[in-house]
Amino acid sequence: MPHDDRVPGPDRADSTGRAGLRADCGNCFGLCCVALTLTRSADFAINKDAGKPCRNLQDDFRCGIHTRLRTEGFPGCTVYDCFGAGQKVSTETFGGRDWRRAPESAQQMFQVFPVMRQLHELLWYLTEAAALVPARPLHGEIGRTLDATERLTRLDADAFADLDVSAHRDEVAALLSRTSELVRTTAPRKKKRNHRGADLIGARLKGADLRGADLRGAYLIAADLTGADLRLADLIGADFRDAELSGADLTGALFLTQSQLNAARGNAATRLPPSLGRPEHWES
Repeated sequence: MPHDDRVPGPDRADSTGRAGLRADCGNCFGLCCVALTLTRSADFAINKDAGKPCRNLQDDFRCGIHTRLRTEGFPGCTVYDCFGAGQKVSTETFGGRDWRRAPESAQQMFQVFPVMRQLHELLWYLTEAAALVPARPLHGEIGRTLDATERLTRLDADAFADLDVSAHRDEVAALLSRTSELVRTTAPRKKKRNHRGADLIGARLKGADLRGADLRGAYLIAADLTGADLRLADLIGADFRDAELSGADLTGALFLTQSQLNAARGNAATRLPPSLGRPEHWES
């Protein structure tokens, strides 16, 4: 699934501290195109077992239909984001030995990759949390957790088999939740809306004032959020597939990812955080 669905723009890594948390497909052995299972659906045109290369993966580990993924029935590939885990596993954990030339390492590499991806996603959120001024009382704890997570990403391949990544995710999630609560208290709304995990599929939220809302894990599939104000809303894990974000204000939204934007629809009037880019398939 090597694909970046953002409009090319200025390098945002220097200001966000996330240079290593952005997918660099040129330094990856196409791991997402091999290690993951694909299920034939609206997102993927084929069934593919984990460990089996996608039929579109070329000898140079690039996608043969990179510019046609959506029209060829693979929109899910344009949404997926490894948060830089692919190049970390390829160039660091396995020292540049690819699974084709070193087939004895293939199975282990494919097992390490999804674990690394989880750790890199946590690093993305923690890096953001560390820069949030209202969360200053937690910055020490956030920094220590960030360092601990980074150390986990540098374990050798054998150690990943014994890593309880779920337990670590739970610890980080609790810290991010506390961070969110601190930051969202600065939103101007007197009553903060709690939509954590809510079923908002197809919801009519056009022009809604959702500043400071808790939308963590909410199902916003095909929801109409045209012109909605999502500043300081906690969006971690929210499902934005086919959600309409045209004209919405997402500046300052908490824990938003490029993958979430890529899954949604929007336009040139959608306001985004500076660390994220406008997807190519959005309306101009």
